[in-house]
Amino acid sequence: MLLSDLTVKIGAQSLLSVKNWEIQPSESWLVMGTNGSGKTTLGKVLAGEQSLASGEIVGLPKKVKFLSLESQQELYERELYRDDTDFLDQIDNGTLVKDLLVEQRQWSDTHDRTVASLHLEPLLNKGYRVLSSGEGRRVMLAMALLEAPDLLILDEPFEGLDLDSRKELHTLINNLINDGHWLMLLVNQFEDAVLGFDKLAFLDKGRLLYQGPRSNEASESQWQHLASLSRGPIELPETLTNNQAWPKDKPLIQLNNGFVQYDETYQFKDLEWSLMPGQHSQIHGPNGCGKSTLLGLITGDHPQCYRNDLAVLGFQRGQGESIWQVKKNIGYVSGALHRDYRVSGNAVTAIISGLTDSIGVYQATGESEHKIAMQWLALIGLADKANRPFKQLSMGEQRLVLIARALIKQPTLLILDEPTQGLDDFNRHYVMQVVNALIESNDSTLLLVSHRQDETLDCIASRLVFSESPQPNTLFEINVLSSSYREA
Repeated sequence: MLLSDLTVKIGAQSLLSVKNWEIQPSESWLVMGTNGSGKTTLGKVLAGEQSLASGEIVGLPKKVKFLSLESQQELYERELYRDDTDFLDQIDNGTLVKDLLVEQRQWSDTHDRTVASLHLEPLLNKGYRVLSSGEGRRVMLAMALLEAPDLLILDEPFEGLDLDSRKELHTLINNLINDGHWLMLLVNQFEDAVLGFDKLAFLDKGRLLYQGPRSNEASESQWQHLASLSRGPIELPETLTNNQAWPKDKPLIQLNNGFVQYDETYQFKDLEWSLMPGQHSQIHGPNGCGKSTLLGLITGDHPQCYRNDLAVLGFQRGQGESIWQVKKNIGYVSGALHRDYRVSGNAVTAIISGLTDSIGVYQATGESEHKIAMQWLALIGLADKANRPFKQLSMGEQRLVLIARALIKQPTLLILDEPTQGLDDFNRHYVMQVVNALIESNDSTLLLVSHRQDETLDCIASRLVFSESPQPNTLFEINVLSSSYREA
């Protein structure tokens, strides 16, 4: 396959430029680059999902499968469209995983082998919409493999996976290479660079900077160069909101005998937990254990919040409070919010929507809101894309905008659920520096979920750990390792 004088544009802006790049079927390529570098555009071009402005591709394989965060979003939206909850006497959890896997062909030995290799047996009778993002990623990978593509392109397949799942996926990808599959892996973090790839390409700002043999030392050095850009000192914008002055001896969150139950199965139960002001906390646990579910109870986005004895920011859930009263003093970003942010609007309005806790902006906003949103865009390095439609941004750029949306209020309670998913190493560390600066400058209390071992902050003084439980009807239980905290 030969890419020759290839360019991809939106309007006058160039998204990708490749002068000359030859890829042999026997070669598996690792493609690295920062957010907005053109990796996803490359994958779309090869899969026939993006047209060329100029140039040509000679020898393109007949069947190219492109698996990305965006394709996972598309499947999620398809499942939302199929939601039959309004016509049933129970909640529709979506298409069963086993049914998704037989959409293209009948069940066969290939299905058994694929399910076993990805450890999907416990998920086969679950609806897709109740899966965690990491579980959904594994299901989509299984669907892609079952299509038996000539070339399989994996765009950030490790995002949202816990440490053990990442290791398993590394092994699986190496096995696919050893079995003769033609693969291309697109990643923005050096630790995701699977060792089995002997060819390396670097993209930066839509330009192919290097393509050729891979040397671990050379690739890490080049990656350090690409990720060494600096945006200068962090200066937080002012805030337009008057955050609630919270008593230091009153819990922000109080959950008594907390539980989430599906039919006869508990995702977790008997959780006694409180979060005090200044008790910056991190939640750990494997995919599917209930971390995001717990956050959904807090924000009111999970319906079982009303079955629980739960008080959030002084409001006892189920006592007549509105969801907007609760969210007024909460800043929130998560994979679920990213999936659901499907409205029209540009980057500026997406950030402004954080002031009203809405998906989209539905009321008049003034110059002051626009000014502060622009300051946040500048802080995250996207000032030049202020008027770009949100859905036309790359997935990493969208995530940066949603992080700014969560921070714009500089809220009393800041909930970050895998906030840096889809970000390159540079932006990932930079975002954590911005969060740290916000915490140090005001009375925000942080509740963080992250699978990454290197993604924490010095201010974290309390950890909630979800661990596997052998008890019947209980998938996971929670242990508080430390209840110490620093006063705000």
